[in-house]
Amino acid sequence: MVRITKVYTRTGDAGMTMLGDGTTVAKNDARVAAYGEVDEVNAALGVALVSVHGPIWEDLRRVQNDLFDVGADLCTPHGDADAEAKALRVVQEQIDWLEERMDAMNEHLPPLRSFILPGGEVIAAHLHLARTIARRAERKIVTLAEESDINPLVVQYMNRLSDYLFVAARYINARAEGDVLWEPGKNR
Repeated sequence: MVRITKVYTRTGDAGMTMLGDGTTVAKNDARVAAYGEVDEVNAALGVALVSVHGPIWEDLRRVQNDLFDVGADLCTPHGDADAEAKALRVVQEQIDWLEERMDAMNEHLPPLRSFILPGGEVIAAHLHLARTIARRAERKIVTLAEESDINPLVVQYMNRLSDYLFVAARYINARAEGDVLWEPGKNR
């Protein structure tokens, strides 16, 4: 269980922070940048949750919780067996759940016949923004994976999450005016 007694620690005043295993690194370390991007996705979802109701609200709350798992996974480097046994890692079931939710929403959506523009309903626009932030986080995580050993399921989760957010935005828009379609060359 997490126990926070003080929000400020002053350890960051010199540009350093502590990872989940106690290692101290610079705040611009690739690992810190990766889980910082994940935190930004979570904050964007928090904004989206202000205007959403119904089953998708529960889905997004679950995703927010899972994003904390992603952050915990990323902030704890792979190490010795004892540390690894205690580390919180993303698991396949979290990815499977995203796929199941996408499949359920897709049953109610028309097939795509064009690229779509981010927008439509307010909640859909927020989900599109969260999707683009998730893609950026995924790129940071892939960069981290090139230099450090990470749980490969984290990359898969973030990839699937951006897909999920795309489908969720379409699902929201389908209940109103529909997707905003790209019209190639429209303004030439």
